[in-house]
Amino acid sequence: MTVTPLTGTSAAGELDAPLGATLAPSAGGNFANAVLDALQTAAVALDRADGAERAFASGRGGLQEMVLERAQADVTLSVASTAASRVSQALGTILGMQV
Repeated sequence: MTVTPLTGTSAAGELDAPLGATLAPSAGGNFANAVLDALQTAAVALDRADGAERAFASGRGGLQEMVLERAQADVTLSVASTAASRVSQALGTILGMQV
C-alpha cells in the first residue's frame, strides 16, 4: 500500500472548513425533511389503497389489486408508526439525561 501525503493541509489546530459550514445542514436535507417525506409516502400509499377499495366496490377493480394496495399501505403505516415511536423514545432518553 502506498500512502501519498496531502499537500496544502491546514496547520495544527485549524479547521479544514469554516465552523458555520460544518454545522450547516447538508444539501440532501435534514432529519425533519426525511420524516416528512416518509409521512407523505405513507399518505400516498393510503390514498392508493383507498382508491383501489373504491374501484373494487364499484366493480371497476380487482380483488387482488385491492388486497395488494391495502397490504402495502399497512406495511408503510406500520413502518412510519414504528419510526415515530423510536424517535419519541430517543427524544425521551435525551431529555432525561443529566447535564
